Amino acid sequence: MRALLLLFSLLFTNLAVADELRLTNGEWPPYLGAQLPHQGVASRIVAEAFALEGIAVSWEFHPWARSLQLAEKGQRAGSAVWLHSTEREQQFFISDPVIESGYYLFHRKGEDFDWHSVDDLHDLRIAGTRGYDYGAAFQQAEAAGALQVRRITSDELGFRQLLAGRIDVFPMDKVVGFDMLHQHFSAAERAQLSFHPKPLRSDSLHLLLSREVAGNAELIDRFNRGLRQLRASGKVAQYLLDVQQPLSLAP
Repeated sequence: MRALLLLFSLLFTNLAVADELRLTNGEWPPYLGAQLPHQGVASRIVAEAFALEGIAVSWEFHPWARSLQLAEKGQRAGSAVWLHSTEREQQFFISDPVIESGYYLFHRKGEDFDWHSVDDLHDLRIAGTRGYDYGAAFQQAEAAGALQVRRITSDELGFRQLLAGRIDVFPMDKVVGFDMLHQHFSAAERAQLSFHPKPLRSDSLHLLLSREVAGNAELIDRFNRGLRQLRASGKVAQYLLDVQQPLSLAP
């Protein structure tokens, strides 16, 4: 009897592991992070959408390139969260939008400016984080030398250069920027900064499921169904609101 119970226990454990969907992730607080509550708000939305379909998620955090590579090769079921592109459609099933990301131009208070197109930014000293794409118009103007863009190593450094007056504007996802300012800067420093209400770029971010993994075509449909249900319940909006409180920075 004891041996039989052990056998059932092992079978149950193996089934539980098999039923867990292994997804990769990266560090991008407050959306994603291994040490954040629920591994970040975007991770929470993905996991709870799957849970509504009876699917448990296991997260693995890696550098971004590694996360994408593992999913692309089918060594993991998928990865979250990423921009949609026609190129990625070749390797992945791409979900409905999980979150919306908006990049805004942060600046020092008292040095307000207005802009309507990228052409209006040509006289400004701008920093941009290496490897970041700030939208087609910005990227093209930077490549053509029409914008004065200083590429730097981190978002935090961009804010510090802005506070020091070494640059005039710094583009950041607004929610990520708020979180960084509250985690790494004093209230006095935060009080010196604001942002322009016009987004530099706005994008939807998605779950990617590898086309190399059998059953993922069905799983993406189940995920989208769970995501619609979660959104209709009001929880997605509430989670995104919760993560921004008490973060605020009046424009």
